[in-house]
Formats: sequence, C-alpha cells, structure tokens
Amino acid sequence: MEIILNTTESSTSTEEYDYSEIASSGPCDYGVHASHFLPVLYSLFFVVGFLGNMLVLWVILRGAQMKSMTDVSLLNLAIADLLLVFTLPFLAHYARDTWVFGNAMCGLVLSVYYIGFYSGIFFIVLMSIDRYLAIVHSVFALRIRTKAYGIVASMVIWILAIIVSFPELLFLGVENYGAEKVCSAYPKNETHNATRSVALYKMNILGLLIPLIIVGYCYLMVLWRLRTLRTAKKLAIRLVIVVMVVFFCCWTPYNIAAFLKALELNRSLSLGCERSKKIQLMLQVTEAIAYFHSCLNPFIYVFVGEKFRRQLSRLLLQTPCIHVQCMKSYITRAASSVYSQSTSVDERFGGV
Repeated sequence: MEIILNTTESSTSTEEYDYSEIASSGPCDYGVHASHFLPVLYSLFFVVGFLGNMLVLWVILRGAQMKSMTDVSLLNLAIADLLLVFTLPFLAHYARDTWVFGNAMCGLVLSVYYIGFYSGIFFIVLMSIDRYLAIVHSVFALRIRTKAYGIVASMVIWILAIIVSFPELLFLGVENYGAEKVCSAYPKNETHNATRSVALYKMNILGLLIPLIIVGYCYLMVLWRLRTLRTAKKLAIRLVIVVMVVFFCCWTPYNIAAFLKALELNRSLSLGCERSKKIQLMLQVTEAIAYFHSCLNPFIYVFVGEKFRRQLSRLLLQTPCIHVQCMKSYITRAASSVYSQSTSVDERFGGV
C-alpha cells in the first residue's frame, strides 16, 4: 500500500521528495491541504476502529470458544485491523507535522502498516471462501471448516502478508531534508520512483484486483445458492451484498488514484504540476476512505451477525451495563429476540 504519509512532503513542506521532476522549473509545490483534514479523520478512525475491533476480540475470546474457521478468521481479521488502526495516531501527527518519532518507530509503524493492510485484505478473502464453502458446499465444509484448518490458514496468511510487504520493508527509515524529516518505505536514490511505482502496481493487483475477483466469485455463488433455499432470509442476502459493495467502494477509488500515480512516476502519464497536485490530493482523500474500511469491518462482518449479537447480549448481561435502564431494555430485548430462535441463518450457513 502506498502510504501517503510518506508524502508528508505534501502536508508540511512545499516539495515532494519522490526524486521526480514533475515540472521543468523544479519540484511541484503540493501545499498543505492534507494537514487540515487527515489528522482529524485519522484520529476519528482510530477511536472507532480501536473500540469496534476490541469489542470483537472481547466477544470472541470471552463469549464463546473458537470452534470453527469462521471464529479463527474473525479473530485474526480483528487483529489485522487493530494493527492498521494502531498506526493512525502516529500518522495523524505526521500528517500535520514532520516525523518526530525517530528512525526505529518509523520502521515499526510502517512495518505494522503494510503487514496489517495486506493481512486484513487476505483475511477478508479467507472469510469469503469460508462462507462460500459453508453455503455452496455444505457437506464438504463440515470436514474443512474446522478450528485446526482455520489456524493453519491464518498462519499461512500472516506469513504471506509479511512476504508481500517486501521490498518496502527493506527500505524503511527516516530521511532528513533540511528541517523536514520524512518517514519513507522506498530507497532514497535514483531507483526511488521505479520501486514506488512497482509497489503501487503490486498493491493494485494483490490488494484489490485478485481479492475482488475471489470475493466477487464467492459471494455471487453464495447469492445464487441462497436464492434456491427456502430457509434463506433476505437479511442474509442483504448482508452479502453489503460486504461486496462496501469492500469495492472503500478500496477501488484509492487503487485508481494509486494507479494514476504509478503511471506518473513511470513517465507513462505526462502531467503538469496542477494535475499532479490533484492526483496527490486524490491519493490522500481516497486513502482515508480506505482506512475507514478497517473501522467498518466489525460492523459488517460481526455486529450484524445474529450469532455475535447473542454472544454480545450474554456478555453485557454480566456487566454493569445491565443496571442502566436504557441499556437494560435494549439488552433484554436483543437477548430475547435471539434466544427465541433455535437456529439462525448465520448458524445454518456458517455465517458470523
């Protein structure tokens, strides 16, 4: 993923340190627009994403024993999103100021950033495959969708996420440009642009194109299967559609902007300074939208799940929240609604 905060170059200084000469007169002045909205957005996303994903971890670890691949996948997806969320306070400060946290923290934050990004996408793919098996190949799924297979699949995904984070992980570090300190994930020499553009193309392919094909196929098959099942509820179909639409809407704009930036770095797209500024601003805005997906994951994959709501209600009944009148009314109503059903759509078809 192209970390736009490495272009703090474009938020606090007037030069872009990407070793390109966009204008014949010298480096392009990117202004300070990002410093006005990115710190606020990243701070908000940190609060929402941290609370949401921590609640997911609490319910999964306290509410019920992990018994299936779905439970293991949800747990790891929440961890991957938390990794990404934990970088936001640093990046929020970086968006309005130079990097002040030192070289070691630069390497740590960007490492967590890249690994969290790729692992989060890969776990979304795993959950799509898991739901596809549970609904479309339910008999076969009984053997393959076990906790043991889930742990093995999760270990493979974490290893894969680390592997695809290279070569960026090799070049992490702080560069000094006068009074400015830039935390970068690319080599600080003549190969900077080439490496950066390759990383953007890699992110397009591994971070959107391939996952979108797999997720799209899995959920289209799920939708087709649910159409033929009399027991399938419209809620389950709506949930599948929401998953596909939100994933597509959050990541496609950023990938388009990143693709245009890669073309610019490769000199395949000849732009003046003004258009280059627009692409840079587009990158920053769309990356913030992509970050928001980590905040939405708990709501999309878990909070609307009937099984999760039942477990959450049981846990809340054991907390002081039950003594708050409005919460007591809500918890009691939620608990009674889920307890009254012997099985749910989620449980029948392996949902969350």
